[in-house]
Amino acid sequence: MRLMDRVRSTAPAEDPAGLIPEETAVLDLRSASVRVGGRTLWSGVDLTVGTGEFVAVLGPNGVGKSTLVKVLLGLLPVASGTVRVLGRRPGQSSHRIGYLPQRRSFEASLRIRGTDLVRLGQDGDHWGIPLPGARRFTARGREAERHLHEVIDLVGATAYAHRPIGECSGGEQQRLLIAQALVRRPELLLLDEPLDSLDLPNQAAAAALISRICRTEGVTVVMVAHDVNPILAHLDRVVYISSGGTASGTPAEVINDETLSRLYQTRVEVLTASDGRLVVVGQPDAPALHSDRHQDQHLRGGL
Repeated sequence: MRLMDRVRSTAPAEDPAGLIPEETAVLDLRSASVRVGGRTLWSGVDLTVGTGEFVAVLGPNGVGKSTLVKVLLGLLPVASGTVRVLGRRPGQSSHRIGYLPQRRSFEASLRIRGTDLVRLGQDGDHWGIPLPGARRFTARGREAERHLHEVIDLVGATAYAHRPIGECSGGEQQRLLIAQALVRRPELLLLDEPLDSLDLPNQAAAAALISRICRTEGVTVVMVAHDVNPILAHLDRVVYISSGGTASGTPAEVINDETLSRLYQTRVEVLTASDGRLVVVGQPDAPALHSDRHQDQHLRGGL
């Protein structure tokens, strides 16, 4: 059964120029800029995203990637330009958005079960941990419980969902957190570095899971990422933010020598390794770009 109760097209209609009509766009940003503490973090962001698309927000640390997510959530206003989220101003469609913040760790001694963690996505606005046993007495409660287990199954976490969350591995915890973000049937899923702190196999598995949800359920995904390689094969669009400006488009249009050299205002080369991974190489004084957190890199900035 599909996560969403309504039928939707996973391939939004485009005009002959390849543009998504504004009225069908999940996200529509026009010349958007944001200021924090009197400093402009980024400006000139133009982005139109349709239903069921997978978008990555890339760039070095400190340039405002997570700030873009906060703008989409309505937590920060734009300084100029316009932003529409699900056809409305940011913050007006929060009930239609699933959000996974930057990864938080769980103590090994934490006894709350995975199912209870996911259930908080349904009932987190109520006081205390919900009591699942009470749900069987109402039709609405039984439906909510059935849907909870459907979402846990969707992310492949059924086998360990009844374990205490502190006993689950990092990859298992992340699947349960993704289920928590999905359990209210969102149309837009915002993920802030969900692959951070995962090893490479779990990065690949999580990326494939998110892509599958995006394609089969028609959920639009915007992911802040430190390393594009685990998700590169799944992406429809990229937003790249740097101190030298912003660029958006398909991965091929953005992650190339010319565009990144312009953004970093120094000579940058994008190389393809034998395993298909991209590596960004700059001049000796170029800023470090996307150093891989899980393995040593001798080239500057494994992307």
